[in-house]
Amino acid sequence: MAKRGNAAGTGKGGRRWIKWIFLGPILAVFLLQLYFFVQVCWFARFNPGSTSFMREQLSALRETNPNAQLKYQWVPYERISDNLKRAVVASEDANFADHPGVDFDALERAYNRNNRKHKVVGGGSTITQQLAKNLFLSGSRNYLRKGQEMIIAFMLETVMSKRRILEIYLNVVEFGRGVFGAEAAARYYFKTPAANLAPFQAARLAVMLPNPRYYDVHRSTNYLVKRTGLIQRRMASAEVP
Repeated sequence: MAKRGNAAGTGKGGRRWIKWIFLGPILAVFLLQLYFFVQVCWFARFNPGSTSFMREQLSALRETNPNAQLKYQWVPYERISDNLKRAVVASEDANFADHPGVDFDALERAYNRNNRKHKVVGGGSTITQQLAKNLFLSGSRNYLRKGQEMIIAFMLETVMSKRRILEIYLNVVEFGRGVFGAEAAARYYFKTPAANLAPFQAARLAVMLPNPRYYDVHRSTNYLVKRTGLIQRRMASAEVP
């Protein structure tokens, strides 16, 4: 009888382990999403002192210069030129005012382009998705990270207004090597506060966003000049909160 009891106990213990093998990852994913949601709620009211992407870039800079510091200064939404707001929306996310955080048409175009190239060359990310990546994720390109980016983007749109999303984005996005946010970028490139950016200056900064470290070094490429002119013409029709 004792042997049968031990066998039964061992069987129950084995089933518990099997259950946790399946439930453990689900619980871990749930707790991770809960962590992100709590952080999103916090940033809805309080400004981030840094982001995951900032910390990653600072670590890279300090590999060659242990004393490296980021150029970064938070400024409120009202102290960022409307020219820059319109330029960034026109260049990065023309449907920003209307989509729920993810632009599925842009994602489909990016997916088809990636399939043609047989690698991830573009993500079709909205401003909200880019903010999600900058705040919490790494700069790696893969579909698992893209999925997490989308989930956080929906959280951001649920908790925050479009105005708050754009305010945080403009304050934390990378504009050059170690240069983050509109205020630092305006002073670094044009020796002026973000509030005083002219249309051409704003358009130039917006066009640099997809590859800011490259354009920090190569500031007069034909593409940069032509794209700046195009975005400057589109700025008047860009809808910003």
